[in-house]
Amino acid sequence: MIKFSFLRAMMVASGLILSFVAVTPANAEVRLNITKGNVQPLPIAITDFMSGDGIGAQVSAVVAADLQRSGLFAPINKSAFIEKISNPDQSPRFEDWKVINAQALVTGRVTKEADGRLRAEFRLWDTFAGQQMMGQQFFTQPENWRRVAHIIADAIYERVTGEKGYFDTRVVFVSESGPKQQRKRQLSIMDQDGFNVRNLTNGNDLVLTPRFSPNRQEVTYMSFEGNQPRVYLLQLETGQREVVGNFPGMTFSPRFSPDGQKVIMSLQQEGNANIYTMDLRSRTTTRLTNTGAIDTAPSYSPDGQRIAFESDRGGRQQIYVMNADGSGQTRISFGDGAYSTPVWSPRGDLIAFTKQSGGKFSIGVMKPDGSGERILTSGFHNEGPTWAPNGRVLMFFRQNAGAGGPQLFSIDLTGYNEQQVKTPTYASDPAWSPLLD
Repeated sequence: MIKFSFLRAMMVASGLILSFVAVTPANAEVRLNITKGNVQPLPIAITDFMSGDGIGAQVSAVVAADLQRSGLFAPINKSAFIEKISNPDQSPRFEDWKVINAQALVTGRVTKEADGRLRAEFRLWDTFAGQQMMGQQFFTQPENWRRVAHIIADAIYERVTGEKGYFDTRVVFVSESGPKQQRKRQLSIMDQDGFNVRNLTNGNDLVLTPRFSPNRQEVTYMSFEGNQPRVYLLQLETGQREVVGNFPGMTFSPRFSPDGQKVIMSLQQEGNANIYTMDLRSRTTTRLTNTGAIDTAPSYSPDGQRIAFESDRGGRQQIYVMNADGSGQTRISFGDGAYSTPVWSPRGDLIAFTKQSGGKFSIGVMKPDGSGERILTSGFHNEGPTWAPNGRVLMFFRQNAGAGGPQLFSIDLTGYNEQQVKTPTYASDPAWSPLLD
């Protein structure tokens, strides 16, 4: 029997309500093992979802684009299809799909309800076993059709790989426009595929290091509003914001604790910088490091028990790990070059970092004890890794030599499937949200 891990019961923030189609249990054989390194993409046929106005084809196109970008699926060109699906509720002619090597098949329909809502439904078929693997349907307002497509892609990804997807997520980043010497920087947010970009700040003041709260509705960031560096909390749905605190000196790299109750940051005073936490309820601060060096870029482990950070206390930037109370500070990076921007994986098994060595900037990962270092990509200037919520993909920004500005890229954990995430302007310092509710 197939065990189904259904998506979300209700999408409160966007009014997206989900219900599910009855599914025939099956011992389907289609499965991808994504833990073995470079995975051969699974050939999958994704038909245009039936609809009366073309919205169905748009939904299925987003599903196909999501799955293809993951590097784990290879959507088959529709010109190769033999059968034309006329009723997605009926079993397809499996032989027609096996002959084009479609190991999985997706069919669907999008219709408009009497109350104006869209109903999107899909079925995932194992063509070689000749059985349905899953089927679901969703009701939503018409403007949310892209989210429905991302949710369908997440469901297919999870059913075939056994891992949670990451398509129904957003990315907050710093959008950059204008001449290089007068660059306008705004806090912006978009879907993970680069669509639905909107600005969160007006660009009048420098903004840096945006980071999501675990509750997905808040972002913390640093702003130089009024030439005063402060850490702000911004409510995404209401646009309301507040100052975390007024601290003497400079404030850097704010980031939430996994429970969302604290913000951890680096405060610079008298030439050195140390790491502090602030309880967002009581507004009390606790100092975690006390050195004459620059300690910055703290990042919690997903269980909240440990913190990774960078420090030049040894003469050059390196990565350290300590307990959440500041005890047990231990250096874990020992390779050639300087290490910075450590970010703990949502799975807890790896720490991503930026490494500067040999005139290049690289994005890499290592285990929390410093072993198993692997470089995923290198270039003139790569920086600022952020994890997808399933811990399988990283996003970062790249600045090439010469003219132009930074751009966003993604790469999977194996170091393959590097792709640009296109944005309307130059973009830097991305931060990936958890899966949306």
